[in-house]
Amino acid sequence: MRALCWHGKGDVRVDTVPDPKILHSRDAIIKITCCAICGSDLHLLDGYQPTMESGDILGHENMGEVIELGSDVTNLKIGDRVVVPFTISCGDCWFCKQGMYSCCDTTNPNAEIAREAMGHSPAGLFGFSHMLGGYSGGQAEYLRVPMADVGPIKVPDSVSDEQALFLSDIFPTGYMAAENAQIQPGDTVAIWGCGPVGQFAIRSALMMGAGRVIAIDEVAERLAMAEAGGAETINFSETDVYDELMSRTANRGPDSCIDAVGCEASGHGSADALLDKAKAALYLATDRVHVIREAIMSCRKGGTISIPGVYVGMGDKIPIGAAMNKGLTLKMGQTHVQKYTKPLLEKIEAGEIDPSFVVTHPASLEDAPEMYKKFRDKEDGVIKVVLRP
Repeated sequence: MRALCWHGKGDVRVDTVPDPKILHSRDAIIKITCCAICGSDLHLLDGYQPTMESGDILGHENMGEVIELGSDVTNLKIGDRVVVPFTISCGDCWFCKQGMYSCCDTTNPNAEIAREAMGHSPAGLFGFSHMLGGYSGGQAEYLRVPMADVGPIKVPDSVSDEQALFLSDIFPTGYMAAENAQIQPGDTVAIWGCGPVGQFAIRSALMMGAGRVIAIDEVAERLAMAEAGGAETINFSETDVYDELMSRTANRGPDSCIDAVGCEASGHGSADALLDKAKAALYLATDRVHVIREAIMSCRKGGTISIPGVYVGMGDKIPIGAAMNKGLTLKMGQTHVQKYTKPLLEKIEAGEIDPSFVVTHPASLEDAPEMYKKFRDKEDGVIKVVLRP
């Protein structure tokens, strides 16, 4: 089959690789009909995520048609159209039973590597390094889906691929980010990053009753999409974010702040961001945490900071004293996707949201290397790339 493979920092290629096979009775094989490039994939392209190996197949936003099933998968049948959560979860361990699917205790065969880096191992993830399981991703013609009796959700004929695909990650991720922000009716919510996750966080925050959403970015197309979704906007390359947020909130600060950026924050020339970039270039730090710093300083006293943006290692000079003395709550994590797929699918079917709004660049799988670079470099108005094999 054809698949998008990682071969080193800045080097992804579409290669011919062996087709996946059933390896366990709870496996399924799906023929990919639609997949997408995620902002998290750019952390792999840029070399931030450790334990990648040349030839690894990328992609964790996947859907397709079931073509083969293991003997213990009774909830699906051949020909079913399904979306696959990016989290691989057993459904049986203590964490899965608590609804914390991204913390699954059993699905990372390389748990010792993750435990050494993090203290404990999270769940295995599709296409996201050997530290997190070494599972092949779905930017390919076919995908092996472990724990297929727990993860995939059937898609009704009334819902298109472009509407359903983002149940695999960014719609639940934006929704959980808003949920973690502990929004009360009428609250002001500031969201850093108007990429795909930020766009869904904006719409989710408003669905949860936020009175105002203030979205922060510098890319014109992203800011325009945020405004179309009901947000006020701040262009961080044109104004000081802290000062502007104070001005708009009578110096109190936002009730909640959401970091939908993650470990490659730009900061547009701010001193701390420049230092982060220099340290990362010299391998003295792994993550650029400008947004976390800015969110901690900006959030009102007693407020909440939600972090769906992906971080991979160590951040430097996080103002923990400010967070403590202001009485802030921090909530974060990889998304418990299986918890959200059914209720969010119901919202799509009810017409409450059409997730396809975020798609700007449909392309073929063979175009993936070019589209990765366009997405990374924010060229041609790219916000979300959807690939079809």
